[in-house]
Amino acid sequence: MEAELTALAATAVTALTGLMVTESWEQAKLRLARWFRRRGGDENVQGELEAAGEELAHAREDGDVRAAGRVEERLRERLLGVLQDDAEAAGELARLISELAPDAPVTYVSSVSGGTHHGPSFQGAHIHGDITFTVPAPVSVSAGTRPRPNQLPARTYTFVNRDEQIHELSQAFPAARAGSDRVDLVVVSGVSGVGKTATALRFAETVQDRYPDGQFYVSLAGLRDQSARTPVVGRDTIDLGEALAICLSALGVGENDIPRTIEARTNELRSWTAGRRILLVLDDVTEPAHVRALIPQGPGSGVLVTSHRTLGELVARDDATPVSLKPLDDHGGLALLAHMCPRAVDADRVAAGQLVKLCGGLPIALRIVAARLRTEEGLTTAELVEELSDETDRLAGLSLPTEELSVSTALGPSYRLLPPDAARLYRLLGWLPTGRFDAGVASVAADVDTRVVKRLLRVLAGAGLVQREADGRYVMHDLIRLHARECADREEPATGEAELIGRVGTHYLVLSAFADRAIKKKRKRIADLSVLLREANDPFAAPGGPAPLIWLDTERAAILGVLRAASRHGRHTLVWQLAEAFTALFFHRRYLEIWREALELGAQAAAADPDRMAGEAAEARLRSLLSRPLMDLDRHDEARTQLEQALRLAETVDDLVLRASVLEFQGRYLDRHDPENAVAAYRHSLALNEQAGETRGAAIARAFLGSALSADGDHTEALAVLRRAHHDLLADEEPDVRMAARALAAIGLVRDRLGDTQEADRDLKEAVGILRERDAMHYAAEALVGLADIAQRTGAGTDVVRDHLAEALEIYERDGNPVAGELHGRIQELDAAEGPETDHRGPR
Repeated sequence: MEAELTALAATAVTALTGLMVTESWEQAKLRLARWFRRRGGDENVQGELEAAGEELAHAREDGDVRAAGRVEERLRERLLGVLQDDAEAAGELARLISELAPDAPVTYVSSVSGGTHHGPSFQGAHIHGDITFTVPAPVSVSAGTRPRPNQLPARTYTFVNRDEQIHELSQAFPAARAGSDRVDLVVVSGVSGVGKTATALRFAETVQDRYPDGQFYVSLAGLRDQSARTPVVGRDTIDLGEALAICLSALGVGENDIPRTIEARTNELRSWTAGRRILLVLDDVTEPAHVRALIPQGPGSGVLVTSHRTLGELVARDDATPVSLKPLDDHGGLALLAHMCPRAVDADRVAAGQLVKLCGGLPIALRIVAARLRTEEGLTTAELVEELSDETDRLAGLSLPTEELSVSTALGPSYRLLPPDAARLYRLLGWLPTGRFDAGVASVAADVDTRVVKRLLRVLAGAGLVQREADGRYVMHDLIRLHARECADREEPATGEAELIGRVGTHYLVLSAFADRAIKKKRKRIADLSVLLREANDPFAAPGGPAPLIWLDTERAAILGVLRAASRHGRHTLVWQLAEAFTALFFHRRYLEIWREALELGAQAAAADPDRMAGEAAEARLRSLLSRPLMDLDRHDEARTQLEQALRLAETVDDLVLRASVLEFQGRYLDRHDPENAVAAYRHSLALNEQAGETRGAAIARAFLGSALSADGDHTEALAVLRRAHHDLLADEEPDVRMAARALAAIGLVRDRLGDTQEADRDLKEAVGILRERDAMHYAAEALVGLADIAQRTGAGTDVVRDHLAEALEIYERDGNPVAGELHGRIQELDAAEGPETDHRGPR
């Protein structure tokens, strides 16, 4: 009897420790605790079981076999103690294990269980891929007469969208149509919740006539729940024997005739499918080995696999055709939402479109929001948009009240199957303040070598968790990023996010500073980054390196995200230094709102910098720069406030060039509101620059002074001053061709006021050409308006006027500049004067 009790305790431990790492453990824990307390006492047994479950989960996550063994040994001793003290406990434990884990590998002898066999016996087997499967012994059930197999799950919904993918799948299964001697194998991959199963089943419905011997369906997710209870990190285990039994049973094999071993069942399946043409849908596959044993023998048959992963091994070794399923585009997402919840879409189509964007085109997310709109009384589309717009609550909002269906739950399997190093990278990418990044950024985020991170990114791409774009960058879907962040918040150290933002922020600071210096070597800068840059490689100076302005433009959303995140984490010095370097972009590309926010974050950070000397200088510089986008946005009062603060701060700093620069920006404000005092501000700026020996700063101040003099009515002196400025800008040791072109445009405008229209037109056209070449389209727009004025006044023709205005309008609209409204009105006036047939949208 002692041997039987020991065997029972051992097999019970195997079943129970398997349950500890599943969702069934909560219920099992309560029932097992009652079993331990059957004779009273052991009040704390439930707490002990809970602690044992947590200890086992950590041990398996860390791959610590010894720690897991200690948990199992303690549980075995506890079970054996009860079994030895209570004669009736064995039968009750046997029944309990049979109910909690009906597929557990347990055989109970009659001397223990009173002659009752409480569970099926199992036989272990190994097949290719180092995966262990378990095979339950057959139950005697007569096969009977069976119809043509059609095991596809019934569809309770109308399938919409995916026409292109259905056609692609149809082309990927040629064998059934061509009488081929091969079996088609196709893998549909994509992120969880993207609609792989629905698409695969819809395709299978459309090709039933190609497979006269039946369509078979096996959900490996369902078999995964019944599989061995000792998971391997990064590796999935299923009950392959049961999958084979399902197929054999559908083919008409009586259960008494189904072989016991994996190898025998595989051979039996091949024999039964030889000469038959069938379609087998294998849903939610995670390992290539799960597929190979199930491939039918019959020529012209097909196997359609769905997986979170690309299963590249099947492509390489078995010539599988890969089909990647992406989230729906805006049109497709709106169509799905309209089908599921037409009233909500009809009531507010704009809000519905925003909802589709917030769901990122994931069908699972769209189905959840549709369910909420249909079941939550009074909830409007606009209210749901407002709720989901907050990233911190979005995943919570994308779940149903019972939490049985949620985006987080859908993404769970993809994450849990990742190897530990890839899982860590996934979590850390969730903390990135951008969903678009290159391998260098990922390497810095994870603090690992770039070669290592590229390998890990391939793993994540294979799991559908990131997507590699044509330019080599990677994209992480917003909802996936939020899930990754959720995992990081739960599993990474508390200081992890702040440390990552520091690393990534410094990475972007170095690159932005190099880009800034590549665009203009000589420029007023507060931050002393000489040590930081000396220790880094300049990619923009390397042969074939990226164009600095294009790089800044491409990365602008990421850099703004870094500024926001670093600001939240109190990285004040990093924020203002990055904001200063980032400004190089906006001297060429007027993304006004982004520029405004970046400078506001920088100025606030500079004000909070503990190093007050550097902080005050930086704050003065950034607040003076901030006046520019504020003025272009017609927020003049705010611009004046920023300049007043900048002037006060600049007076406290021993830096003549900084004071000259702030006065120059003050002059730009006064140009709009007080031209006479603008002249005085520019003269003061010019004097300070000359005193400091700053030739470029003096030339720039002189250029603005010339325009201010002309605005104040002194066109003759203005022309002389502008000519000197134009000369000095080109004669500098680092010629400023772009600023010289702006001075040339100003010369053209002054000449026009002096009546020299022909020369004015020539100067403005030359300036526009140079500014186009220098990618300074904002300033080219000003010159184009000047050319339109001359053309309109001299009667050059409505078409010429409209062409100049339309080009300038396009630039101002792209930049978000309010001047666009004024130009649009002028074009409408031209069209009205010409008649109703004129196309007012631009040049004819």
